[in-house]
Amino acid sequence: MKFKDYYETLGVARSATESEIKAAYRKLARKYHPDVNKEAGAEDQFKQLGEAYAVLKDTEKRAAYDRFGANWKNGQDFTPPPNWNEGFEYSDSSFGGGNPGYGGGFEGDQSEFFESLFGRGRQRQGGRGGQQGQGMNFKGQDHHAKILIDLADAYNGAKRTIALHMPTLDEGGHVSTQERKLDVSIPKGIKAGQNLRLSGQGSPGVGKGPAGDLYLEIDFHPNPIYRVDGKDVFIDIPLAPWEAALGTTVNVPTPAGSTLELKIPAGTVAGRKMRLKGKGIPSAEPGDLYVVPTIALPPAATDSEKEAYQHFEKAFDFNPRSHLKG
Repeated sequence: MKFKDYYETLGVARSATESEIKAAYRKLARKYHPDVNKEAGAEDQFKQLGEAYAVLKDTEKRAAYDRFGANWKNGQDFTPPPNWNEGFEYSDSSFGGGNPGYGGGFEGDQSEFFESLFGRGRQRQGGRGGQQGQGMNFKGQDHHAKILIDLADAYNGAKRTIALHMPTLDEGGHVSTQERKLDVSIPKGIKAGQNLRLSGQGSPGVGKGPAGDLYLEIDFHPNPIYRVDGKDVFIDIPLAPWEAALGTTVNVPTPAGSTLELKIPAGTVAGRKMRLKGKGIPSAEPGDLYVVPTIALPPAATDSEKEAYQHFEKAFDFNPRSHLKG
């Protein structure tokens, strides 16, 4: 996937104001509109202008796009960094259920680059983030953000202070972000992909309408020990060759902070999953904790260590690649 420099597409500086972006788009759109320009490539250029404008005219999409700064050039190979949208707060008006949750909002032909950041555009259902009341009383727009928590928080529950960044447009037409901090209770048993609803933490209501809500999408910080799949958790446990061959007992740490004793049967092979039922993420039907053995070889750095491996080789009539013979 290639990076698209939307500022370069519209021929404006990254510091351009909202009005400068609008003026640049209108000028180029008139030039490349298919009804006016019949040259080869004009229609494609017109579509690219529309995509660039859809991002840069929208305060929230532009702020999200600007997170990559000037570190990427047009046409470079690009993949969005994992969790690049963490802590980015956006309103329901830009929400469209896209990949990171910022919504499409652009209904033309979307590039792979656009969809990787903002998802596939679609019409948002409903009104101003809530139900319409009588007169001019409306519920405020809902807000959304993605936050990362520790896996231990899902096991034990926790109280955390989170910082969110909300894009705003200043009086000069420049995009900036405002930070706000919230105290959040993480419930025991929450899983990646679930949402926490904070009532009244969205946009203010209109008239006597209530404020919108804030929805926090949960994901886990990368963990050097555990892997998570839904409610199930996986951990690799290294075994010495003799432990795998003869059997042993190992202590398995859990994300909850406890330790479980697990018997490793003789003849255990690498990759064999051993299930500790109900020791995954807790819930009414808790997940499981899977222990996956790996084989860790001792080093052969000294003469005595090399000699030990040579004795080991002579003691066994063993070819690990015998199954490859035709």
